[in-house]
Amino acid sequence: MSGRFEYDRRGGTASFAETDADLWFRGADCAAPAAALHLHFTSALLFIGSPPMLEYWHQVKMEFTAAEKVELEGLRMHRQDLLEDIQKLKLAIENVMADIQDFQSSEENKSLERGKQFASGKKKFNMDPKKGVCYLVDNKLLEGTPHAVAEFLYKEEGLNKTAIGDFLGEREEKHLQILKAFVELHEFSDLNLVQALRQFLWSFRLPGEAQKIDRMMEAFATRYCECNADVFQSTDTCYILSFAIIMLNTSLHNPNVKDKTTQERFISMNRGINNGEDLPNELLTKLYDSIKSEPFKIPEDDGNDLTHTFFNPDREGWLLKLGGRVKTWKRRWFILTDNCLYYFEFTTDKEPRGIIPLENLCVKEIACPRKPYCLELYNPNSKGQKIKACKTDTDGRVVEGKHQSYMISASTAEERDDWIESIRASITKDPFYDLVSARKRKVINQAPQD
Repeated sequence: MSGRFEYDRRGGTASFAETDADLWFRGADCAAPAAALHLHFTSALLFIGSPPMLEYWHQVKMEFTAAEKVELEGLRMHRQDLLEDIQKLKLAIENVMADIQDFQSSEENKSLERGKQFASGKKKFNMDPKKGVCYLVDNKLLEGTPHAVAEFLYKEEGLNKTAIGDFLGEREEKHLQILKAFVELHEFSDLNLVQALRQFLWSFRLPGEAQKIDRMMEAFATRYCECNADVFQSTDTCYILSFAIIMLNTSLHNPNVKDKTTQERFISMNRGINNGEDLPNELLTKLYDSIKSEPFKIPEDDGNDLTHTFFNPDREGWLLKLGGRVKTWKRRWFILTDNCLYYFEFTTDKEPRGIIPLENLCVKEIACPRKPYCLELYNPNSKGQKIKACKTDTDGRVVEGKHQSYMISASTAEERDDWIESIRASITKDPFYDLVSARKRKVINQAPQD
């Protein structure tokens, strides 16, 4: 810092002509007053202790009176006090800045940690929906209210659609409240039934259990009728027609279904479902044409669907299986889930060696001369024909199975009986037909009699 010091002994005044540097200090950033004050005091003290100033005091010190010398000594002591105060202020500012940086770093670390926890919670949900939601709620990453959980299921990306369907279909009261809140997030106003179903069925995958399907479709029918009060006379009508549309979609677009439902049959199937009255042919024709021209789109799972399928099976364990073409017994790891029996060479395998759909099959205990505790899977209506199943060949190709029946051996009689019971429980007809038949009977019984 440089400048010109002027002292008037007669007037007892002193002045210092400011340079450009001094003006800069005076105009320090007002947004940081502590820093500006620090700079201002430092510049002033540097000036007091600068060589030109010391030289000046040396020149004039002999001319001071006793009183002036006392006053000068007081100024020097005051200067020392100011230097100490400035040093303390400087340290305080440094401490505050360090605290701010620590706080910002801590908040960033907390945010990163919460992000990792949230991602972990989503993975847990995809593997076990109940545990995943509990984890997120317990770690305060998700509110436990029905609306908050429903929004999480409806809006969050990366969730397994099958897991969402299983979670929403549970029968506990809190799950029913979440299902209600989830359905209310859908806006069905001014949509025909096929359009509403497209939207609804895109947000999850229908579970395979009939009771879960019933609860979810009941909630859908209630919501659709709330949004479109004048379309149907009751939610039962909407419920029945919704199932009829889903089954029509399967009939028209599943290549395994040879007998395709015609428009006339679709209209005939749905006679009398509107509280004993017929729905307009124009409405049913429009719904039929919509499904015929564009099938329902099944959402792809964002999580690992195969992993989820095998995570919580109905039953699993080691069994011996008799080969179809080469009659040798091989030890395989069996998993029973989703009305299918999967078998693997090792428990660590990610993909099964074979898949046996249990639809239309029966299971029974059977005596085998070479192995004890055997059970047999067979088709009672197609004796002598191969069971529709698939397996992975030695070169990795998926090929059709060669079994007319499957012979499987357990290690104990108790284990065999448990497998038979589990397989029988899993062998069911398409649940849609039972649900629709029951609801149709209800509508017919409630219809006013002439």
